[in-house]
Amino acid sequence: MAGSSRSEQRIGLLNGFAAYGLWGLVPLFWPLLKPAGAGEILAHRMAWSLVFVAVALFFVRRWAWAGELLRQPRRLGLVTVAAAVITVNWGVYIWAVNSGHVVEASLGYFINPLVTIAMGVLLLKERLRPAQWAAVGTGFAAVLVLAVGYGQPPWISLCLAFSFATYGLVKKKVNLGGVESLAAETAIQFLPALGYLVWLSTQGGSTFTTEGVGHSALLAATGLVTAIPLVCFGAAAIRVPLSTLGLLQYLAPVFQFALGVLYFHEAMPPERWAGFALVWLALTLLTWDALRTARRTARALREQLDRTGAGMPPVKESEAARDSGDSVARSVT
Repeated sequence: MAGSSRSEQRIGLLNGFAAYGLWGLVPLFWPLLKPAGAGEILAHRMAWSLVFVAVALFFVRRWAWAGELLRQPRRLGLVTVAAAVITVNWGVYIWAVNSGHVVEASLGYFINPLVTIAMGVLLLKERLRPAQWAAVGTGFAAVLVLAVGYGQPPWISLCLAFSFATYGLVKKKVNLGGVESLAAETAIQFLPALGYLVWLSTQGGSTFTTEGVGHSALLAATGLVTAIPLVCFGAAAIRVPLSTLGLLQYLAPVFQFALGVLYFHEAMPPERWAGFALVWLALTLLTWDALRTARRTARALREQLDRTGAGMPPVKESEAARDSGDSVARSVT
């Protein structure tokens, strides 16, 4: 039984590395779609994502959620908001990568956890621990330093971070699985995306049929690029502890940052290094506090069970991940 559990965790870790590794390496993919512009790439991503996710749902026969969603106008409205926000996030990210702003895009996903915490305080009236306050304050200082370095606020980073934090907040209220949520969101996106592609074609601006079969296949592959990491993440979320997923999520922006500096050779003057160093310090504080709190909670639960003489084992962290794993997927790009 223990061997089976370890095997499941290994499978979960491999899927987690695959999910965040693919999200981290996706800046290599978007430039392959040129000369298509960001708007055309975005529209294809929305349309083809629905196609691939619908095929996946067909094979696993998971459709009951769709009828329930249609009978709940409030949840459907929240899904519409999520679709709108993720459209902004995807569009800005694609434009940023293809315009030479990979490093600034990676910053958006580095500061996303800090923005999520700040939104929790402002919108949900959540109370923070001292280490969390220190992390948020350090993150704010980092943005100020980077604003000086860029000569303006890092708008791309802030747009990506706030749109993704909003997306995560809305998804938490919708409470749909990752694949089901993507299917619902892309179903809402599909008609506007298709309409834009038809209009673009009538204006002579479409590259789908003018740049060869390979280019058309790459545009269609935007659906796979969106769906495959999400499926891997779903497989990881039910097999590994949530704290492990929380650490793995930093792989994506780390890979993006490394690609921006080492592969795309984007400029990194000293003030930008200083800003990123402050961001990394804030994330270190946040991670340390989260791990310490998780250990304390587990220890307190064990002590309580010992005192009451209960025969039930403590709840495994991986079971908690099954319920709340989608929140960690906020670094999806």
